[in-house]
Amino acid sequence: MILKEALARYPGAETFTFGDNKALCEDLLARVREGQKTATCGALHDFQKGGEALPVIGRQDISLTWEGQPALVIETVEVTVRRFCDVDESFALAEGENDSLAGWRADHEAYFRRNGYFRPEMELVCERFRLIEDFSQI
Repeated sequence: MILKEALARYPGAETFTFGDNKALCEDLLARVREGQKTATCGALHDFQKGGEALPVIGRQDISLTWEGQPALVIETVEVTVRRFCDVDESFALAEGENDSLAGWRADHEAYFRRNGYFRPEMELVCERFRLIEDFSQI
């Protein structure tokens, strides 16, 4: 499916890419498909400086492959803003990337540092979602 068709099928959807490199994007898409990843987060300041639109409960968004092709559709079921240092184990494990809060903190600190900004008190947009459609199954 091409992006134009996916956007016509899901009017009002935002598009986004998981991760900051191809390998991470592919890994995270696979985790969503397997049901292992049901949450994601991003730095609030990235949303505020003209990046992606903030997630909205009930909105269905299209996650893209690293190459920009539609991969899957998710529906936001919860959105909270909390400081990095206040993320709890339940949310960290729902991200599906680590088996402990400590592992989540280490990996996410590295991610945010790699992308130019980290501090323990930074605010994160924490989103829980459910998978709606997997375009690889079409």
